[in-house]
Amino acid sequence: MPHDRAYDLCVIGGGINGSGIACDAAGRGLSVALCEQGDLAGQTSSASSKMIHGGLRYLENMEFRLVQEALQEREVLMRNAPHLIDPLRLILPHAPGHRPAWMIRAGLFLYDYLGTRQKLPRSERFCLANHPAGKVLNPVFKSAFAYSDCRVDDSRLVIANALTARGNGANILTRHRMERAESRNGRWHITLCRVENGDLVKLTARALVNASGTAVETVLNAATTPRNKTRVRMVKGSHIVVPRVFEGSEAFLLQNPDGRVIFVIPFERHFSMIGTTDIPVETPENGWAINAAETIYLCESVNRYFQSQISPDDVTWSFSGVRSLFDDGEDDPSAVTRDYVLELEASPNTPPVLSVFGGKITTYRRLAEAAMDKLRPHFPGLGCAWTAYQPLAGGDFIAADKKALSNTLKLAYPKIPDYLLQALACRHGGCAARVLDNARKIEDLGPDFGGGLTGREVDYLMTEEWAETPDDILWRRTKAGLHMDAAGRQRLEEYMATRT
Repeated sequence: MPHDRAYDLCVIGGGINGSGIACDAAGRGLSVALCEQGDLAGQTSSASSKMIHGGLRYLENMEFRLVQEALQEREVLMRNAPHLIDPLRLILPHAPGHRPAWMIRAGLFLYDYLGTRQKLPRSERFCLANHPAGKVLNPVFKSAFAYSDCRVDDSRLVIANALTARGNGANILTRHRMERAESRNGRWHITLCRVENGDLVKLTARALVNASGTAVETVLNAATTPRNKTRVRMVKGSHIVVPRVFEGSEAFLLQNPDGRVIFVIPFERHFSMIGTTDIPVETPENGWAINAAETIYLCESVNRYFQSQISPDDVTWSFSGVRSLFDDGEDDPSAVTRDYVLELEASPNTPPVLSVFGGKITTYRRLAEAAMDKLRPHFPGLGCAWTAYQPLAGGDFIAADKKALSNTLKLAYPKIPDYLLQALACRHGGCAARVLDNARKIEDLGPDFGGGLTGREVDYLMTEEWAETPDDILWRRTKAGLHMDAAGRQRLEEYMATRT
């Protein structure tokens, strides 16, 4: 599809909100261009706690609508992206000095009530002496609560939305930075810069969606009259990854003395992911790397609960992201709303620009529907909402679940190792057979870089999923970087250089 052309909608920002809006709009019959200055999910959308959840702690802030919407979406996304989303049982150890047991019990009852829970078990209280978690937790904890949510591969959820958008005709332009957006003759005239070589690309659109995350006000001010007052609160959240602290399938929700809560989540088979912090930052540049104080804070949070102690030396990987939240006046960063706010600006002489503030990965699809509702008056004949019951790319496999999908792949590719088939099923779902194509034995998959990554999949990620750098593949399209040694990463870099 040529770049220099006219579109109905130009979406700026390739995170979960931008890709979700592009997906929804393209499926309703609009011609769409999605423009992202880096990689898809290259910043905040790959730095989440990787959960699809209602947000139990949001109940304390009385955000009942947000929690209910998120819990409803939990069921939708489990159905539409079963390869990327898995049920997760969370254990909340309890001891004197924590939030009162009656308060937790009431909150969990409300959490169960607000959610539909078609597939997930309800909350409960239990004795830790009768549970494997009791063997790893500090003996001071005698009882615990348990409730259900889900975990998600956040980066691949973005990719799945972009693939679905492209399948409906959208043009996905990664590594294209917006330079200018000017209103002329009832259309937006947008100039993009190809980051790699500086080439300029011009396009026009009937409407502009500003889903640029931390750059939302920068983009808005570049397209409209600059504002003096900011409406964005930037909050840094960091995570650490350490060797597995609990061999069970459950995660933990830990209450800290400062009132915050920390998740400890099973991650990539051999690891536990711990987070997140909540630290105000003035600019996004200050928020993309963890600092020593955050690492110590997260380690201490875990050490209050577990018998086996961890230290910064145990950290295998860490990642940080900046959430651009709508400024609702709260002093405590943890209390600032995670709800989304959509602002539409339009006049008889100016085409519409819709700006997205805030939001969370769980509610991205509903945010996209709300965005299209806002834009509907400007697109007569716009198609109906459709994303609630249509699988995302890779989510349309016939097998009952990922394990059954892996077994189906094993029958079709009996000479391919099980661990590779399982990895492909988790990453690509029903598209796994497209990755394998005509391969019949492991030698057909090309170089083995380690970590379950082969040349065949790298080729697919580069040709079909916009991957251009090793980091795109090691940390976003896959998490092979956690399982691969330095020699494997070097071989990957050299291999990709021959493919460009």
